[in-house]
Amino acid sequence: MPEKKINERQEKILELTRSFCQEKLDDEYLQLCEKLISKMGRKKVVPFKRGKLDIWAAAVVHAVGSVNFLFDKSFEPYVSVSDINDYFETSSSTVSQKSKKIRDMFNMSYFDSNFSSQKMNDNNPFNNLVMIDGFMVSLDSLPDELQEKVKKVRAEGGDIEFRTEK
Repeated sequence: MPEKKINERQEKILELTRSFCQEKLDDEYLQLCEKLISKMGRKKVVPFKRGKLDIWAAAVVHAVGSVNFLFDKSFEPYVSVSDINDYFETSSSTVSQKSKKIRDMFNMSYFDSNFSSQKMNDNNPFNNLVMIDGFMVSLDSLPDELQEKVKKVRAEGGDIEFRTEK
């Protein structure tokens, strides 16, 4: 498929998810969906080269929602899987399968730093843990200078693991 056709399909999926997010969700979900669609479009084998665009749009929303507890009524925003399928006029099983394919493709999971909302990132229970000699240790248990070093590295988008001298 020519790149122009792929770009047209990508833009249509962006339009579909954009309208859903503006109507049912928020700007942060819109940005996460756009980021995911953009990454999908850069894959060597673009997954949405084939298939109905409505299904791909629903699957993108579903994939992002899955790692951000979108389907849990105790979280805001909340949307049910059937709300997504009703909006895009899609089948639940098809959307779930495509969503799983997308999540596997990008190793998406809960507290995923790339596709989690800011609220999820802020409430990540692993934020206060650091690996020392292969053991998870509370950041609070480290000396102040090491805590600052870890926070600085993480703020720059990196991760850190300490090894003690033998």
